[in-house]
Amino acid sequence: MNTTEQLYKVIAKALDISTEIITDQLEYQSIVEWDSMSHLILVEALETAYNIEIETEDILEMSTVAKLKDVLKKKNIEMI
Repeated sequence: MNTTEQLYKVIAKALDISTEIITDQLEYQSIVEWDSMSHLILVEALETAYNIEIETEDILEMSTVAKLKDVLKKKNIEMI
């Protein structure tokens, strides 16, 4: 079962931030740790953690944690 907590741990590790600052509203480039390079690191971490491949168009759409969840949902990965 996939949980939001598990997702937040993947995000935190990829961006080298605390899970405590992660919310669905957290936006790409709203914190210094989430820049273009770390965005690609995050994509790789998500692909590895969930055994998926994220298409370029989806990578570009992942501008918030909420939108990131939407991309995972498209891959049949529901967050609870």
